[in-house]
Amino acid sequence: VLDGVNYDFEKGKFYAIMGRSGAGKSTLLNIIGTIDDATEGDVCIEGENISGLKEKEKAQLRMKKIGFIFQGFYLNPYLNALENVITPMRINPEIPAKERRSLALNLLDSFGVKELEKSLPSQMSGGEQQRVCIARALANNPDIILADEPTGNLDEANEKIVFSYLKKLAGEGHTVIAVSHNEAVKDYADEIVEM
Repeated sequence: VLDGVNYDFEKGKFYAIMGRSGAGKSTLLNIIGTIDDATEGDVCIEGENISGLKEKEKAQLRMKKIGFIFQGFYLNPYLNALENVITPMRINPEIPAKERRSLALNLLDSFGVKELEKSLPSQMSGGEQQRVCIARALANNPDIILADEPTGNLDEANEKIVFSYLKKLAGEGHTVIAVSHNEAVKDYADEIVEM
């Protein structure tokens, strides 16, 4: 589905990937994020070809450089909101253990779900789970944020919060790549990539 795709994503920009269902938007995101492998061609991050990396090397790259906002949330059902956001920090030696809780609470607060810190995913609405998922994606302060339908379960007010925050992250030097069917993303993205 991605035959002949060639694109450069720059630091400090918010990209919206749009197009019909089945066009390969999520597949492209998964290849950039090293979840899926390209069958041919190269994927480079900061000039380094990551196509041939071993699984352990890919995991290290994801931990240090890439944050994922999944359409299906993938929150751990046995952990509360705070624990879900802290989880990525536990494998990151650059974040001291004593700072994890306050960092996670600040992220939850940024998305208006701090009061849910002790709630399990089953006790949250879809929109609340989505916002916790976004906070978790930002836990390790990644250079690249990959978002698959980040506002798919949100009302208009929270949709604006999420898009504004992604725009802010791009302004701070992060690369933000979001797959979205939501036309509102066009008001925030620096570039629209049509597939």
